[in-house]
Formats: sequence, C-alpha cells, structure tokens
Amino acid sequence: MLTFTIRRLLVAVPTLLFISLVIFLLLDLAPGDPLANMPLTLPPEVRENMRAALGLDEPVWIRYLLWVKQFFWVEPLNILDVMLGTDLAGGAQRVMSWQTRSPVADIIAQRMPQTLWVVGLAYVVGVLIAIPIGIISAYRQYSLFDQAGTFISMVGYSVPPFFTGVLVIIIFSVHLGWFPSIYDTTLQVDGWDALMQQIRQMVMPVMVLALQTTAQISRFMRASMLDNLRQDYVRTARAKGLREGAVVMRHVARNSMIPVVTVIALGVPSIFGGAIITEQVFKVNGIGQLLITAIQANDIPMVQTLTFIFAVLIVLANLIADILYGLLDPRIRYD
Repeated sequence: MLTFTIRRLLVAVPTLLFISLVIFLLLDLAPGDPLANMPLTLPPEVRENMRAALGLDEPVWIRYLLWVKQFFWVEPLNILDVMLGTDLAGGAQRVMSWQTRSPVADIIAQRMPQTLWVVGLAYVVGVLIAIPIGIISAYRQYSLFDQAGTFISMVGYSVPPFFTGVLVIIIFSVHLGWFPSIYDTTLQVDGWDALMQQIRQMVMPVMVLALQTTAQISRFMRASMLDNLRQDYVRTARAKGLREGAVVMRHVARNSMIPVVTVIALGVPSIFGGAIITEQVFKVNGIGQLLITAIQANDIPMVQTLTFIFAVLIVLANLIADILYGLLDPRIRYD
C-alpha cells in the first residue's frame, strides 16, 4: 500500500503541473486588463509602474512560475533565480490580485478557514447521516422509513442549494427567529456565548449543504446494500449461524461501502462547488464568495488560483478513494 501511495503521489505531480499550465494559459489568454477602469488621463509612466507592480511586465513563462511558486511554502526555486535572473524564491515578487492589489495566497489563506468550517462540517454531517439511512432503508426495503427516506432524498437531490438556502432563511430566521440570516465572519470565538453564536450561524448553511450530500450518498448506499443483500455469501453467513447484526454490518455494509467510497471521495470537490452558491446566499466570507467576486471583477490571477485548488482536490480525492478500496476489500492488493 505504501509503494502504491508513493507511486500515485509521484504521478500526481506532473498531472497537476499539466493542469496548472492549462488553467493558467486558458485564463491568461482571456480578454481583460486590470487597468482598463483607470482614468485615461493617467500618465503612461504611472500606468507602466502599476503594471510592473502587478507583475504584468514579465513574460508569460515567468508569470507562470511565479504563480506556481505560491502553492509551496518552501523556497525551492533558488536555482531558477540564477538561471533566469529573477527573484522567484526571494519573495519580492508575488502573484497579486487585480481587484485588491494584494497577494492572492494571503487572501485565500484568510478566506479558507471559513469555507473549511462550513463545508467540511456539512460534508462530515451529511456522510454520517447518509450511511445509516442507506443501510436501514435497504434492510427494511419498502417500509415506511424507506419510503420517507426516498422522498426526502429525492427532494434534497433535486432542489438546488440557492432555493433551499432562501427557504430555510425564510422559515428559521425570518418567521421563527431561531438563527441569524447573515453569517458574521468578524465574530471572535473567545467565550461560551461567542461559541454558541458561531454554532447558531453555522446551522443553516451546514443544513443546506448536508441535505444535498445526504440525499446523494444515501441513495448510492441503499442501492449498493440491496445488491449485496442478495449475494450468496450473505446466505452462507446466515446459514453458519452468524448474528444478523454481524451479517449486515461486518459483511454486507463493508462490501457495500466500496462503490460508495468513490461517491464520497469525488463528492468533496462538488461540495465546494455547491458552497459557492451557499456562501453567496448566507454571506459566508469564504472562497466560494471570493470566486464569484473575482469572476465579476475579471480578477484573472484569483480565478486561476481557485480553479487550480479545485483541481488539486479532485486529484487528491481520487488518491484517497483508491487507498480506501484496499482497506475495505482485502482482495484488493496494490503492492
């Protein structure tokens, strides 16, 4: 398993580099000038100084290397400094946002914790709810629980997050007044009251995102469980005198998790995509709202960086799914 993991990580490096090159070139060739909104009376030398401050006076390949460098916390490009005669590793040149004139990496680092709190918690809650629902629905097929779970799952899977978000705001915030409708990103959790306020403002966005996750994964879990419950090894395990709980959980549920792992792993990037709309609805100051703002402002460096982060999530999710296959199914061997 260790050999397989190392091999996949080594393969992922050139894959991500190629993806980064494609993303950078496609968006760099897109029309747009960060100085287009500047007054026409601006002196040419001032305009050129502003372009130099944003790094736009450098060649494309230099800007690409500067852009890639921001994803690494170490400074491995000292050799390139000598070869290219630039300051790629010294930190003097950084990829700047066209909209805020600030380093892109710093802005994303400020926004990322808010997104991880909301999106990460929503995905964990959705998975923890979906798996038991799928198991019980399959084991008690066509029961009242199964029919109710199917109805809720179909509603949650078909209704878009922007509609669900507005609906829960009207119900739980406007009419009932239980939760705040706007996410306060300036809240400092320095006491019990602040912690409770943080939890209260996270309930609705987590609820909206977890509903979609639960609806999708519970359907896959139910279908996989129904397929395995009819297998011969289940009848053999029951004939050997194993308890029903051991048959369902140790044999059926474990084998059913193998295809569901793919859905869970590959759903991580998609839940970040759903968070883009949800953060707009609840005014969560995360990377989803940052991406929308960057697209509207034609902030190409910011859009390039956020798009590449989503690509990294997809590659890592595939790697994690392959590793979990070997842990769930002893018949799968990679070494």
